[in-house]
Amino acid sequence: MLASWYDAQGSAGDVLHVGELPDPVPGPGEVRVRVTVSGVNPGDTKKRRGWLGSSMPFPRVIPHSDAAGVIDAVGAGVDVHRVGQRVWVYGAQSYRPFGTAAQYTVVPDHQAAPLPDHLSDELGASLGIPGITAHRAVFADGPVDGQLVLVHGVLGGVGSLAAQLAHWAGATVIATVRRTADLDRVDPAVVSHAVSLDTGEPAAAVRSYAPRGVDRIIEVALSDNADLDNAVAADNAVIAAYATRSDRTEIPFWPLLFNNVTLRLLGSDDFPAQAKRQAARDLTSSAAVGALTVAVGGCYALDDIAKAHDQVDAGGGHGRLLVTIPQ
Repeated sequence: MLASWYDAQGSAGDVLHVGELPDPVPGPGEVRVRVTVSGVNPGDTKKRRGWLGSSMPFPRVIPHSDAAGVIDAVGAGVDVHRVGQRVWVYGAQSYRPFGTAAQYTVVPDHQAAPLPDHLSDELGASLGIPGITAHRAVFADGPVDGQLVLVHGVLGGVGSLAAQLAHWAGATVIATVRRTADLDRVDPAVVSHAVSLDTGEPAAAVRSYAPRGVDRIIEVALSDNADLDNAVAADNAVIAAYATRSDRTEIPFWPLLFNNVTLRLLGSDDFPAQAKRQAARDLTSSAAVGALTVAVGGCYALDDIAKAHDQVDAGGGHGRLLVTIPQ
């Protein structure tokens, strides 16, 4: 099969190779997917460059955990009727060496979720890490129907899906963007109120829409927003944080404590297996009824995978970055 891989960590242009590797064979309980589109996540590029001192987990790594494609072979114990089924894949390179930047990937049966025929491969390849992270951030602490949910970074990959999932589940969504110029890019069908963080008093702006405070906060930059979150959190609110800018993040501990705020930290590779399965079901269901959309920021050929990684490392731009796999 044609694939991209790296045998050492480093910059994308230095370590990513494209060439032929042996076709994988599904083992018991596994399926093989012929990949059409592979999704690129910041976590993929961080693993490649050894972020936070991480080392090579395997001698050779085919990157990327997310994809869309068609099941073409199954291992023992898997329903043979799955052959020919369109699917979206998550977790392919989570504690496994060979991900989705290849013509074939092998994953446990449940990590290949059915992709309804009317949904695109590009959407399917965008649901894995960002979608499951968003789902966990929104729902880990129970239903949000009738609640006020604040989503920071609503134009980002996780933030956008979190806002759409919360809206789909009956919440009123308040969202933030970094710059006033970005406010017109927020979807008013999903977000009831949007606030720019470059305004003088973003906390007051949020409070004007949520006088008693917000029930859930989906946080992409805890080190930047801890004081803002404290100012707008309702009693017994949850702050669900999946990223921060400072490795040692400070929080206003006592005010949060007196408000009985829960701080939930989210590492997507290690979510409970049942939570991932429920997320996959809900993501598929919401997408099937048109409640989820994903902006695609660029599609790269497999030969140009290093360019895709470089763009993610540079900040990603606007929208999901994908690698198309030759058939």
